[in-house]
Amino acid sequence: MFNLLVTGQREVWKNREYIYPRSRFLEYTDEKILKKFKNLTDKNISELKSFPCLFMYELKNDSKNDVYLGFLKNIKERENGTNLLIEFEIDFDVNISLDDILKLSEYLDIRKWEKYRTHWAIKDDDLLTRLVDNSIINIQKKEELIERINNRLKELIQIKENKYLTDKRNEDGKVSSLRGFINKVLDFDGKDESEIFYRGHSDKDKYKLEPSLFRKDIKGNYLYLENEDKLYKELIATNPSEFMTDNSTIDILMRMQHYSLPTRLLDITSNPLIALYFACKSNIDKKGEIVIFNIKKDFIKYSDSDTVSCIANLVKLPKQEKDRIDFTLVKEDFNQQSSIKRLLHLIKEEKSFFEPKIEPDDLKKIICIKGKKNNDRISSQSGSFLLFGLDSIFQEGGGIEDISISRILIEDKEKILKELDLLNINESTVFPYIENSAKYVANKFKFK
Repeated sequence: MFNLLVTGQREVWKNREYIYPRSRFLEYTDEKILKKFKNLTDKNISELKSFPCLFMYELKNDSKNDVYLGFLKNIKERENGTNLLIEFEIDFDVNISLDDILKLSEYLDIRKWEKYRTHWAIKDDDLLTRLVDNSIINIQKKEELIERINNRLKELIQIKENKYLTDKRNEDGKVSSLRGFINKVLDFDGKDESEIFYRGHSDKDKYKLEPSLFRKDIKGNYLYLENEDKLYKELIATNPSEFMTDNSTIDILMRMQHYSLPTRLLDITSNPLIALYFACKSNIDKKGEIVIFNIKKDFIKYSDSDTVSCIANLVKLPKQEKDRIDFTLVKEDFNQQSSIKRLLHLIKEEKSFFEPKIEPDDLKKIICIKGKKNNDRISSQSGSFLLFGLDSIFQEGGGIEDISISRILIEDKEKILKELDLLNINESTVFPYIENSAKYVANKFKFK
């Protein structure tokens, strides 16, 4: 295997350290490898450091694209797990041309879009052998690089699990009855400065705390993210009447979420019984879970929030414009970027009074939104949402700075569904449409 490290920041590989957003780690990485390395234990870090590294710059027309060979010296968590600091060493005596790598890209599993995107992927190929076989480096250089890597991996002996970079789930017990669940929920009473929200997963090992827009296939490719703006515009173009009463982009996104279009929104609820129903309604043979969010009140917004408008309107920017946003600039220069000027224009279309200044960090936040009860489904499910900004990612183990999470394991789903039905929590009430009511009634009186 090898690490593929790509950045859009010129000359950065001439330094000895670089920071990646955690959300860009393991992009374009096969699912099997992703599952293995998503938990950054000491053991996994040491294994990553044992892989050779290919350092590249995003393909751009305005400058040459150097390619380097080297290895990682260290990996550290930064900003409560939202960023990863890598320390590295490059062998500048090795000359690798971009053309060499492009010719081998199919064999190295370097895919089309990742050449244009800042990210850190892990590829299942023997990079050094591939370079030797194609006369890009000689055998002596390969052996030299392997020896240098091995000399830095003595910590592989008697490794202890890292307590801070692990992504283990914080499970707070398990329940197999409605009574047991309610007792657990009452133990999670929110403090005065926070509110509690819930989300149900019918398969605790399958579903992640990520919006549908961020989902990937088994090869690690984003299914929808590359075409976010097209998804948004196409649905409005084909069904304009559905959105005539929506006054803002976030209102439109909430309705699109209701119709199952992939968006930056993740459904949550203030009603724990609704979350329990979703944890039990499908995958009956799988263990479910309830994710409990303890969210600081300052982090809870409404649809008229300026921060919400900033993040929501990202949906209208094409991928290339979003990728060009440079978050390393100071605020004044940040707002002079063409992509940000375009975003400001989109915001002012719905908020003419909006001051033309965006806080860079606001575009990368995850915030809670209490949605308008403008459709029966949001109302019946006590629905709210988490809105994900650029490169936002939830640490599955402990949440983020202003949103902490805990989990309850759910077993004996059929029993719990029957108990929920006694409280009138069922398909007919959770999905208040006549087709769902008909399905519920038919099943209720079906001969058994």
